[in-house]
Parts: sequence; structure tokens; C-alpha cells
Amino acid sequence: MTKKVYISEISSFLPNAPVANDEMEEVLGMVGNLPSRTRKIILRNNGIRQRYYALDRQTGAITHSNTQLTAEAIRALTPYDGFSLADLDLLCCGTSSPDQLMPSHGSMVHGELGCPALEVATTSGICLSGIASLKYVVMAIASGMAMKGVATGSEQASTFMSSAICAASGVERAAELEKTPLLSFEADFLRWMLSDGAGACFVTADRPTDRLALQVDWIEMTSHAHRYGPCMYAGAVKRQDGSLQGWRSFGSLEAAVAAEAFPVKQDAKLLNKEIIPFLVNGAFAPLVAKHDLGAEDISWFLPHYSSDYFRIRLADAFKDLGFDIDMGRWFTNLSSKGNTGSASIYIMLEELLHSGKLLKGETILCMIPESGRFSCGYMHLTVV
Repeated sequence: MTKKVYISEISSFLPNAPVANDEMEEVLGMVGNLPSRTRKIILRNNGIRQRYYALDRQTGAITHSNTQLTAEAIRALTPYDGFSLADLDLLCCGTSSPDQLMPSHGSMVHGELGCPALEVATTSGICLSGIASLKYVVMAIASGMAMKGVATGSEQASTFMSSAICAASGVERAAELEKTPLLSFEADFLRWMLSDGAGACFVTADRPTDRLALQVDWIEMTSHAHRYGPCMYAGAVKRQDGSLQGWRSFGSLEAAVAAEAFPVKQDAKLLNKEIIPFLVNGAFAPLVAKHDLGAEDISWFLPHYSSDYFRIRLADAFKDLGFDIDMGRWFTNLSSKGNTGSASIYIMLEELLHSGKLLKGETILCMIPESGRFSCGYMHLTVV
């Protein structure tokens, strides 16, 4: 990069009280007024113990919009020296679940914050939208086009998972899940997996002198959409040839709803077959040579994986590559914070930065996969 860039502070916001596994249907509602037959099976495989929803427990009403979640994460930066909304040059917000189709999510967040005029950008996608927003801000500061910026990742996934939107699972479905945990990576899995939250990074050209910060060494993002079809999608249905039919092509909103175009879905077979080889051999292996990486040089590894089901498989794939990161150096808060999509890497970094575990000179390698059409981001940071 042209000049050094620092994540001077990180904040996060998780709405309401944590929701334990046995409380989820109380908040999300039961499909067809019947308790789920698959929830316990799915939760046993994904390893999540609690998560957060921007929903009222009693009424199911939305307590925070995505815009409000994001703004709260940014406001949480205000106690730190050097941060002022009035001094920002740039705001970039990433999400896969904006409150509306238009205006952009970033513009809505700017309006919610009410801070003075500044450059605003929005990155879309799924999990990568959060790291893409961070890369946008980092590049702007590295090039001298901005001095102080905020990048965010946020999700309000709970609105996709209400009982009114999700289809019921039958007895046969439950039996299949017992035999093959992979089958949980369709709509059923996502209902018991995704949750709400937001994170924000304050990015500067000047390193703070009163606390630890993270120097951004590089951010690499790779898409393999030329090789793979859609794997995770919403607002569409998958045709037999693997292509997507978007909701606007159904002729009417009613027809799109009837075709179940709006719930978030996952192609479980494609995910299981390709995601680990793609993440390690496809996306990471070229970076080892490019950046002269060695596993012994990585102090902390922050993998954003969607389920604990993938943890050992991921570790084995890295070991086969000759990049064996001891699992004692892995850091994740999936079990306590849930899978918050584009916000997950922010929420992980925020907890680690403020944990008291980091030491100056340590390095952090972050992995952010996106199964939408097989993309991945890797980020390397140094503690300063």
C-alpha cells in the first residue's frame, strides 16, 4: 500500500438480550403453529449456544432496523480519543440485508447519524460485503484520498426467518437430517443459524498512541463465480439448469411469494463438495507464495465459518496444504455471538482487540468466505 493504514478502534452492537437455543422459536415463531422437528439437530451441528435478534420477544415486532443497528455500532466508537463523527471523510457500509431496495444502505446510515457531509459508499453481497467496505476505506486512506473513515458490516437476518416466511419441515426431513447433517445447510439450517448484529472499524492514517491498534498489511478478495453457480441466494429461485430466476421475472409479487423466492436458501450439495477446497486450495494457496506466508508467523487465525461442522475439515485442509495453524491460535465467537454474516469479522475482531490477549507485533490472519457464488476474503493485520 502507498502509506500505512490503521484500524484505530473497533466497536460492535448486538440488539436486545441474548437468545438461547431453547428460546429461538419463542422469538422467531413456530411454522404452522408446530414446533420445529429439525432445530435441535441443526443446532447440535452448528455449535451455536446463543445469538441476538432485533425482535421483541413478546410481540415479534422489529426493535431495530438494519440502519439503526449500524448507526449504534458507529456511535459506540465515540468514547475513544481521536474519533468524532464531524471529522470523518468517508463512510462505507456493507450488508446483505438492507432495509430497502433504494436508497443505499450507506445513505440511510448517514441520515440516521446526522453527521456533516462526507463521502458515502455502500457495498453489497453477502458475508464479503463487510470486508469489502473495509477494503474501500483502507484503499481510500492508503491513496491519500481520505484521512479518517468508518467501515461497517451489519445484518438484520431475523426478518428473513420469521414463521410467516419459512416453510415447514416434515417428519421425513427430520429423519434425513439425523442421517446427513449436510442437509441442514438449506433454508432450515439458515433459520437456526443466522442472527443480527453490526460492527464498525475506525480507520485512520495516523496510529493512536494511547492504545493498541491494528495495522492493515493487506486485504485480498477473490471471486470464483466463473467456476461455480449460485450456492446461497435470496430473492430468487434456482432453475433446474442451476441459473437463478429473480423475483421480478415472475410477473407479479404474489407469484414470486408463492414460488418462495424470498427466503434465504443454500445449495447444500454444492457447498459441501466445493467450499473447503475453494477456501484453501483455490483462494488461500496463491496468497502463501504472494505474501511469503508461513503458519509459524501467524499469531491469531480468525476464521468466519458458518458452522462448527466445518472447523475440523478446514483445519485438515490447511494442514494438507502445509500451513498448519495450531488450533490454540484460532479465535472465534460463533458459539456466543452467532453467525452475523458481513458483521461477523468485525464482531470477532472487536472482542479480540479488547480481550487483553493481544501483544504488540503479533499478526492476525482473517478468513471471510462467501458461498453466494464462491468468493473469499483474507486479511492480514499486525498489532501495533
